[in-house]
Amino acid sequence: MSTVGEADGPPIFKSVSSSARQLFQLLNCIRFAPKAQVQISPEGIRFAVEESRVMQGIVFLDKALFTTFNCTLPDPEPAADDADAEAPDLPNFQVSLAALLETLQIFGAADPTNARFLKSENDGYSSNIRPGRPNAFSNQALGMAGICRLSYAGIGSPFSIILEESGVTTTCNLNTYEPENPEEIPFQRDAMQVKIIMQARWLFDAVSELSATSPTRLDITAYPAAPYLSLSAVGPLGSASVEFAKGRELLETFTVAEKWAQSYKFEMIKSAAEAMRLASKVSVRGDEQGVLSLQFMVEVEGGGISFVDFRFVPFIRGEDDEEEDEEEGSEEDEYGDEEDLL
Repeated sequence: MSTVGEADGPPIFKSVSSSARQLFQLLNCIRFAPKAQVQISPEGIRFAVEESRVMQGIVFLDKALFTTFNCTLPDPEPAADDADAEAPDLPNFQVSLAALLETLQIFGAADPTNARFLKSENDGYSSNIRPGRPNAFSNQALGMAGICRLSYAGIGSPFSIILEESGVTTTCNLNTYEPENPEEIPFQRDAMQVKIIMQARWLFDAVSELSATSPTRLDITAYPAAPYLSLSAVGPLGSASVEFAKGRELLETFTVAEKWAQSYKFEMIKSAAEAMRLASKVSVRGDEQGVLSLQFMVEVEGGGISFVDFRFVPFIRGEDDEEEDEEEGSEEDEYGDEEDLL
């Protein structure tokens, strides 16, 4: 990686956010990995994590989330034998995700009373009059929301975080590591087989219900006709399934050309539970290779919108899966006979 900045010069990146809480909530959605790959661009900051090349989570913090955002990339040195100027390399490094989250919640960014779906049912003011909004006694209304400053000087420099709240200032310098540059899990947009947009809380409720059986595998099946979308969990304690009817109240967008069925490790899907809980909507997409894409739309403070993306690689189908498919095929034949009788 070419040099993009020097530690003793002005920082190539610095930004100011009026709330560390929204940064924490977004990054907390991808905390399943110890380190995060960070890439800074003039459009925002991209945090990416992956596990064993079969699961990937990406959070993009758009520059609109910050009150000030400045990314100054130095001009690349022109090559003597090349008249075309090369684009400057974007700052790219790794940081400890656990340390970053601990830093952002020093002043209580993870207060559960501010988390969605965790409000007290007895809190009539918060739940009935102003649901999900800061009240007159919140830190934001009282001018105590605090300030979060981020900066990065260049290769070898730490990722600096300065938190200011109620006259207290905390400075944290996180060590940066050489990037691994893992390849993204490919998703074939031109060969998309399934596209479903629904409320994220419906998916969260379904995964929560299925987790009661301690499953090891999650089967996702989409049909052009009823039952439309089915989630089935299989584990040592038994099996369970949840079906979604096609309708604007449950499935806002539903595009399925033909039956699409894939299996995934349940713990991987469960790793996206925080994003399911926090987001307002989710786009469920699947390509012909079986790669599952979950894109969550998260509403942040101030009326902004951010997106959290997950991609999952399906189980490789073997002889056991083929036997199960034969059993499912026989069940579908019986089901088809019942349909003919109705």
